[in-house]
Amino acid sequence: MQKTLRRLPSLDFLRGFEAAGRRLSFTLAAEELFVTQSALSRQVKALEDALGVALFERRHRALALTPAGAAFHRTVTEKLRDLVLQRLVSLGLVLG
Repeated sequence: MQKTLRRLPSLDFLRGFEAAGRRLSFTLAAEELFVTQSALSRQVKALEDALGVALFERRHRALALTPAGAAFHRTVTEKLRDLVLQRLVSLGLVLG
């Protein structure tokens, strides 16, 4: 289990990827997460390097998810929502 946890991407990287994929903008995602655009861009690049796949197609003044990025984005979004819901359940704010 410990080795598996070390191989998982950082939650910050996943949150940054989710926001960038939703907004299709590193700048808007960075503003939402209160980090610099440069920092968010580096996080996404590190995530891509760790996964060994391009998640975004970077164009001049435009950003698009690759097919692999779109699939990963759906999964990450779903799992992040699950984490939020479980947190709310654990606090007794939502019935499980």
